[in-house]
Amino acid sequence: MKNQDIGTGIQDSEKCVPVLHPASCILHPEFLQRVRWRCRRGLLELDIVFGRFVDTHYGELTESERQTFDEFLDMPDNPLWDMISGRKEAETESQAALLAKIKSV
Repeated sequence: MKNQDIGTGIQDSEKCVPVLHPASCILHPEFLQRVRWRCRRGLLELDIVFGRFVDTHYGELTESERQTFDEFLDMPDNPLWDMISGRKEAETESQAALLAKIKSV
C-alpha cells in the first residue's frame, strides 16, 4: 500500500501520483507554479506586486484568503490596479483585508 500525501508531504514511491490535501497544496511546487502563472497580467505593475506577494506570503493565507486572492485574479487588470493603488475601494471586507496584506509587500 502506498502512502499518499495527506498534508505531510510524504510519499513512498516515485511513480506515485500525489493526492494532496488542500492545505498542503500551497507547499507543492506545481501548485505554486500554477498560481504564479495565473498572476501573470497585462500590466507589469500587477506582475511585480503579485509575484512578490506569492513568493513571500501566499503560503500563509487561509482558505478564505486564497479564495479572495482567486477573485482578484479573475478581475480585469485596470480595476484591480485601481484597488491596489488606492484609487478604488475594495468591494468587500475580505478584499480590503487581503489588499492590506498585498500592499505591505
